[in-house]
Amino acid sequence: MIWMSGVDKLCNYFNQPWLDFTGRSIEQELGNGWAEGVHPEDFSQCLETYTKSFDRRVAFRMTYRLRRADGEYRWVLDQGVPRFELDGSFTGYIGSCVDVTEQKLAEEALSRMNQRLIEVQEEERSRLARELHDDINQRIGLLAVNLERLRQDMPASEVALQQRIAGECTRISLLASDIQAMSHSLHSSKLQLLGLAAAAKGFCRELQDLEDVQIEFHAAEFPENLPEHVSLCLFRVLQEALQNAVKHSESRRFRVSLAGSASQIALTVQDWGVGFRQDTASKGRGLGLTSMSERLKLVGGQLCIESYPGGGTTVNATVPVHAAERSERKMKRKPKKRQHSKKTTTISR
Repeated sequence: MIWMSGVDKLCNYFNQPWLDFTGRSIEQELGNGWAEGVHPEDFSQCLETYTKSFDRRVAFRMTYRLRRADGEYRWVLDQGVPRFELDGSFTGYIGSCVDVTEQKLAEEALSRMNQRLIEVQEEERSRLARELHDDINQRIGLLAVNLERLRQDMPASEVALQQRIAGECTRISLLASDIQAMSHSLHSSKLQLLGLAAAAKGFCRELQDLEDVQIEFHAAEFPENLPEHVSLCLFRVLQEALQNAVKHSESRRFRVSLAGSASQIALTVQDWGVGFRQDTASKGRGLGLTSMSERLKLVGGQLCIESYPGGGTTVNATVPVHAAERSERKMKRKPKKRQHSKKTTTISR
């Protein structure tokens, strides 16, 4: 479906496939009439993308829903490029649209499946954490108490055996501490009770003691009422990124920062280690990187990794505030029957 516009941003041409798709006449579509078919929820984004690109004279690529002749909204991929005369003078834009609804539906289905897989994973993490904390750890604790009583009840002459039992008691206590740390790693109660900043700080302190490394933690102001699934996403990204850094970077010093503004929430994990080539990362760290990226994608966030051999690694995870709010509404919203509405706001293209 082909369209063209002049220097005034108004459309002055649509080809027949466009008219067949929309079921409207050329007179209805010219100027900004075509905008009546854009879905109300996509209108602002469509306008902003087109206007900013037009003012900068650069190509653009965007997706939005456009009403078809039968009244159904279909996802279209719209690509536009500026047109210039031989003397370099600007004459407007030319663009093409392709129906990508089936691809969009497939992506949404995959996203829902990924979301469900992550939910199942978190449910299993919670179950294992409860099992370790409430059952396994308690039984190990009872075993340590019984061994200590046995040692005390032994004759004073059995010094060597008492010492062996005392050593086993120490090892059991260390095992209990490791299981408790594993339980907290699987499911952080601090995250639910105290929030993201406190849980992140606690995790850094536990990992620092466990691995005997130095971890600097900084938390600046950010929204306190973060959606639970956004907080969990950033916490899991922190765990994955920091554990990867401790395991692979060969560095003993790390920095974690958590900050927020009116527009986005940002998590940064930095090390000064050996770094790695990102084009070969999939061979060693691919699953972890994929997991972080998929989690962020589900809450509208992005993952950016800066690394090169000998230059350390910086992992940046960002979630736009508006995306976090929108994903929370999406998680709570129940499916509704599709309704068609006509857009009366005008747009210049």
